[in-house]
Amino acid sequence: MTDPGLRERKKARTRQVIAEAAARLFAQRGYEQVAVSDVAREAEVSEQTVYNYFQTKEQLVTDHDQLVQDELSRLIRTRAPGTTPAAAIREFVLGTVEGIRRIPAGQWRGELGFLAAISPTVHRLALEMSDRQASVVATAIAETETVAPEIAKLRGIALAGVFQIIITEAGRRAREGQSQDQIADELRTAIEAILDDLDRWLAPAKRKAAQ
Repeated sequence: MTDPGLRERKKARTRQVIAEAAARLFAQRGYEQVAVSDVAREAEVSEQTVYNYFQTKEQLVTDHDQLVQDELSRLIRTRAPGTTPAAAIREFVLGTVEGIRRIPAGQWRGELGFLAAISPTVHRLALEMSDRQASVVATAIAETETVAPEIAKLRGIALAGVFQIIITEAGRRAREGQSQDQIADELRTAIEAILDDLDRWLAPAKRKAAQ
């Protein structure tokens, strides 16, 4: 009988192989010039296997969307009393910035940031992804704080906007020729300042008075 853990690891590995193959091809040719059949050949799997893991071509460039949504929701819902949503997601956001350094050079220009900077189609996908993340964050805030739905929505947009800034700035800086390390270094400083500002904005009234 097949070990369920082994089966899940094999599935995760296959998904990763497909995603990496897609990123390499997008980096080489651009998003619009790559078909799902091309990705299947590059990954050495069938086209149906690609669709088993990614229902649409679009999901090949928004692969981490659900993971980000789930983690943002978890971090906000499980935060300690007195911790703002901005503080709760801080390490996760900064980890995303640091992750820029670890993307293989051959895949870097096939990632969401650079593709969104050069492709109107991918730019739209990035904005749609940000909307989904904002909705998830707003729901988590509304269910853990006593705030009006409109306020929760505004906070969700603000916090999801941090990821949108990372995507936009990474793409812009890559187009300008900055290295991945340089992008990560400069973005970290900028994102830390944004998170600090959001933390002050989202702090409870009593804490603001103390400050």
